[in-house]
Amino acid sequence: MSLRIKKVFQNNSKKLATFTTGGDPDIKTSIKIIETIISNKTDIIEIGMPFSDPMADGPTIQLSSNRSINNGTNLNDIFSITNQIRKINNEIPIILMGYYNVIYYFGVKKFVDECKKNGVDGLIIVDLQPEEDGELFKELKKNNISLIRLITPTTNESRLKLILSNASGFLYYVTITGITGQNSADLNELERSIKFIKSHSNLPIIAGFGIKDSNDVKEICNITDGAVVGSSIVKIIEKNISDNDKMIIKINDFIKNLKLGTKIWIG
Repeated sequence: MSLRIKKVFQNNSKKLATFTTGGDPDIKTSIKIIETIISNKTDIIEIGMPFSDPMADGPTIQLSSNRSINNGTNLNDIFSITNQIRKINNEIPIILMGYYNVIYYFGVKKFVDECKKNGVDGLIIVDLQPEEDGELFKELKKNNISLIRLITPTTNESRLKLILSNASGFLYYVTITGITGQNSADLNELERSIKFIKSHSNLPIIAGFGIKDSNDVKEICNITDGAVVGSSIVKIIEKNISDNDKMIIKINDFIKNLKLGTKIWIG
C-alpha cells in the first residue's frame, strides 16, 4: 500500500476525494485547478486519464475527456501533471482513474514505472476485472502502488471476496448503478452495503457517483469513511471554460463548501 494513502487514513476524520479530468480544459489550467483543490484541504486527488470511450462516465465527464483529448492530452501529459503537483505537495495521495486500454497500449510496466517516478499512489481502473488484473497487479505491488477496487450495490459475497483479494489502499463504493453524475444514493441501501463490506475487510471505504454538494457529502460521510465528488466540479469547468479566473474562484468556493460536509463528522 502507498504510504501516503496509509497516512491519510490514520485518523478518524472523514475524507473528501475530488475528481477532475487531466488536461481539461488544458494542461496549465488543469494543474491550477488541482492546486486550488489542494489548497482547500481535499484529502485525496483523483485525476482522470482521458479516454475516447469512457463507458462508466456520464455526459459531463465524457465531455471533459473529449475536451482533453481534443487538446492532444496523452499519458505523458498526465504524468507531467502529477509531477508538477508533487512539486507543490508531497503528502496528498494522487489516484489515477481510467480504463485499461490506455494502460495496455502505453505498456503495463512502462506505465507503472512512470506512476512511481511521478508520485502516483494508486489506480482505479473502471473496466479491469479481478480475473484479468494479474500483470498490472504484479507491477503495482512491486512498487507499493495501490490497486483500488470498485464495489457496487449488486456485488455479492463471493464476488466481494474475489475483489478484495488484490485490493489495497481503500475501497471505492459506487453508490448507484449506472454512470457518473446521475441520480443520488439510497442511504438505507448504502448503510447495509457498507456494513456488509466492513464485515469482510478492514480497508477504508469511500463512496462516489451521484454526490453533488456539501449536503450529499455530509450524508455519505455519516455512513462511510469519505466521499468522492467529480461531476459537479467538472460542470464548473464546463460552464466557465471561457473565463479561467472565474472558473478558479468558483472551484475554490465549491471545494471549501464541500469540505464542510466532512468536518461535521470528525471524531
